[in-house]
Amino acid sequence: MHVFDLDIEITKMLEVDLPSVVGIERNSYDYPWNENIFRDCLLSGYTCVVAKKSDLIVGYAILSSALNEAHILNFCIDKGYRNLGFGHQLLDYLINQSKVNGTEKIFLEVRPSNIKAIALYIKKGFEKIAKRPSYYRHINGREDADVYLLYTSKIGYLDIQY
Repeated sequence: MHVFDLDIEITKMLEVDLPSVVGIERNSYDYPWNENIFRDCLLSGYTCVVAKKSDLIVGYAILSSALNEAHILNFCIDKGYRNLGFGHQLLDYLINQSKVNGTEKIFLEVRPSNIKAIALYIKKGFEKIAKRPSYYRHINGREDADVYLLYTSKIGYLDIQY
């Protein structure tokens, strides 16, 4: 499973990738996942992928799938590589792979304060369907999450084999 597009490569996340993934996670969030959580995702058989530029990991995603639904559990691009198209490419990969695997719906949660991520999700066809009160830890206590849903049958997503 490899994707090559311009200078991005998307591959299966391996145990050896975890230090880089955890480093990006720690630099991106006040309350990051630890290495054991990522390792558990690998062991659980979730779709765990990394985005690379010249063999440097610049982002990652974790997707849980069951029956015809999927849930993006974690999606992150390294701060130094944001707004360059890596997030678009990684999200397109998850959506296309999900569709190829028969997934009809993809869910995700996002902080309402994460305006750039929300703009990306909306651009890709996700729609806000709910709010989860006090979902995320926050320096002032808790923060809500907005829940988004994408129907993979939306126009614009083709059955592309990678």
